[in-house]
Amino acid sequence: MKRSIRTALSAIGALIVSLGLPAGTAHADDVAPRIDLRVLVVSDGGPATQAIAAELQSDGTPFTEVDLTQSGRPTIDAAFLSDTVDGRPRARFQAVVLPNDNPFASGSAEMTALATYEQTYSIPQVDAYTYARPEAGLSYPTSGYSGSLDGVTASVTAAGKSGPFGYLDGNVPFEDNSTSVAESYGYLSTPAAGADFTTYVDAPIPGGSGRGSLVGEYKHDGRRELVVTFVYNQYQEQFRLLSRGIVEWMTGGVHLGASRNYFAVHVDDVFLSDDRWNSQLNCTPGDIDCTTSGGTESTVRMTADDADYAVAWEQRQNFTLDLAFNGGGSVDEREDNDGTDQLADKLIADKNQFRWINHTYTHPFLGCVQNTTVVPWVCQTTASGATQWVSQSDINGEIANNKAWAQTNGLTLDSSELVTGEHSGLKVLPQQTVDNPNLAPALAANGVTWLASDNSRESTQRSAGSALTVPRYPMNVYYNAGRQADEVDEYNWIYTSRAQGGSGLCEDNPATTTCLSAPLSTSTGYSDYIVPLETRIDLGHVLSNDPRPHYIHQSNLAEDRIAYPVLDGVLDGYAALFADDTPVVNLRMKDIGVELQRRAAWQSAVAAGQVTAYRIGDTVTVQAPSGLAVTATAPSGTTQGTGSFGSAYAGAVSGWTTPSAGTLTLALPSSTASVTAVQPASTAAAKAAARKTAPRTRVPAGTTRKVAYSPHR
Repeated sequence: MKRSIRTALSAIGALIVSLGLPAGTAHADDVAPRIDLRVLVVSDGGPATQAIAAELQSDGTPFTEVDLTQSGRPTIDAAFLSDTVDGRPRARFQAVVLPNDNPFASGSAEMTALATYEQTYSIPQVDAYTYARPEAGLSYPTSGYSGSLDGVTASVTAAGKSGPFGYLDGNVPFEDNSTSVAESYGYLSTPAAGADFTTYVDAPIPGGSGRGSLVGEYKHDGRRELVVTFVYNQYQEQFRLLSRGIVEWMTGGVHLGASRNYFAVHVDDVFLSDDRWNSQLNCTPGDIDCTTSGGTESTVRMTADDADYAVAWEQRQNFTLDLAFNGGGSVDEREDNDGTDQLADKLIADKNQFRWINHTYTHPFLGCVQNTTVVPWVCQTTASGATQWVSQSDINGEIANNKAWAQTNGLTLDSSELVTGEHSGLKVLPQQTVDNPNLAPALAANGVTWLASDNSRESTQRSAGSALTVPRYPMNVYYNAGRQADEVDEYNWIYTSRAQGGSGLCEDNPATTTCLSAPLSTSTGYSDYIVPLETRIDLGHVLSNDPRPHYIHQSNLAEDRIAYPVLDGVLDGYAALFADDTPVVNLRMKDIGVELQRRAAWQSAVAAGQVTAYRIGDTVTVQAPSGLAVTATAPSGTTQGTGSFGSAYAGAVSGWTTPSAGTLTLALPSSTASVTAVQPASTAAAKAAARKTAPRTRVPAGTTRKVAYSPHR
């Protein structure tokens, strides 16, 4: 027995020398290596490695990128990959992402170093997009398929569901947004003879009776590879569906950062009436930019029946709407109807079915004083040329009066949240290049710390005095439309050419992604085109770990109730893709603001090198600046001190926590696989892994850029 221990120690000692580690740091009985919680992404500039890097960035997972196309890049050798800290062997990276199974020249010392490193520390490798070949555990695709996967529906196998892709229900649809652009390409093949290969995602082989692997795990030579044989970019739905599983596989479910699927919907102008689109004038009478004579104002306002429908819809979808309300609208309605407002009575009776947000009392413009004698409007100026601003007193009144109305009617508000009319008060380009200087003190005086902004104008969170903005996605369901025909007519006007009777917006802005080649039918265009297109756009946000809310208007819940088909499309489409343990996360505005704030601080600290995290056995240690909220994902059963860590999502636990004194310690469940000691590596096997470079793979034009969504897959 003593002799076998000496032999093992001798082999490990020789390995340590080959890795450049100080001799005597590894002991067969008690040394578990330190594995830093950081991913190495070796990129070739292609879309697949860029997509994985983007996913890690979005999640808040630290990574180091080495671009093989750049001169002066670091050499990937033993010293780059590992060293010793406090007498303990350290693996600098918990996972390796390569463009393919071997992107280096045949016999490369860098590939040998990577293979040795992976063997030694049990580090997994992701082949982001590789050719199907025996070196990757697969048969050549000559007996399978090589070609376009546009519009294909792949499936998660039983092994995938019990493994890294268990958060999915089963189907993985591939996009097909354009019939004129190739958007995906892949190799469908079966495991090579004798290979220890487990398929996680597969698809039927065209012209055959079998199925071929698209994502699978290949075990060989003491190494594990996730072999992906199709190309993708960070925006495509197929990647968005699989990206979580790729990250969880490569990290063993233990990593900094987290990802969830968010969807929140704000309904603006509740209790007000919204002006209606005029199809003859191609504008909205009552709007300041609709100055054509002959237009008769017409409005759209919810009814009590619409309120009942909203409650029933919420209960059916198990989803809560956020109602951004203007109490002055109800006051006006009662004045015009002998004290009666059936809509307000009904919504107030069902007030606990919704979340309520202050949208100001009467919805005025709170920026500069508008000069509407010209189109487009401009800011009114004094004789000396100074901009005239809506006063702090007026802004205070709009906020406070709406709060008072809510209190009188028993609505529960969070006073820290505010949506101003048209997001006014914030800068509006090109007319108003700065925020109203009276806005910030009014916000502070009323305790507002979260202020809605328009994501199409400002997509990042920023300060407005002591408040932070919460960017919101505008949905292409218009405020001035309660009927499908009005929505389609306005959509046609905006997105068709002048020759077709449209605005010419797309001619002036060719980058616009929702342009039409011909006008839509006003009777079928909404259900056949606008609904599926808007559904896909909004679902894309949900699948992108993006907590920003979407917003519509009360008019969209009235008359034809045109918002619901889109909302149903998102929620029903999501439910068909994801398992029950991965629900849509429906946060209120304040919580979304906090999430965005934490992410910004976390990303800044990670980028500045202020966060260190590592795993030794079943213990994870994170060191960060004091007061910084830390985000992490871990297996179920992970504990923090004497309590549990995080909350359950997608078969794991994740969340934010602010550690005391800047140090967080997590105890992983004992069932979690871990490296208990440095493993002896086979030099011959490592060299064999580097023997043959991977063949070039095909990357279609539609994968190198984002192809605009279409109504159909």
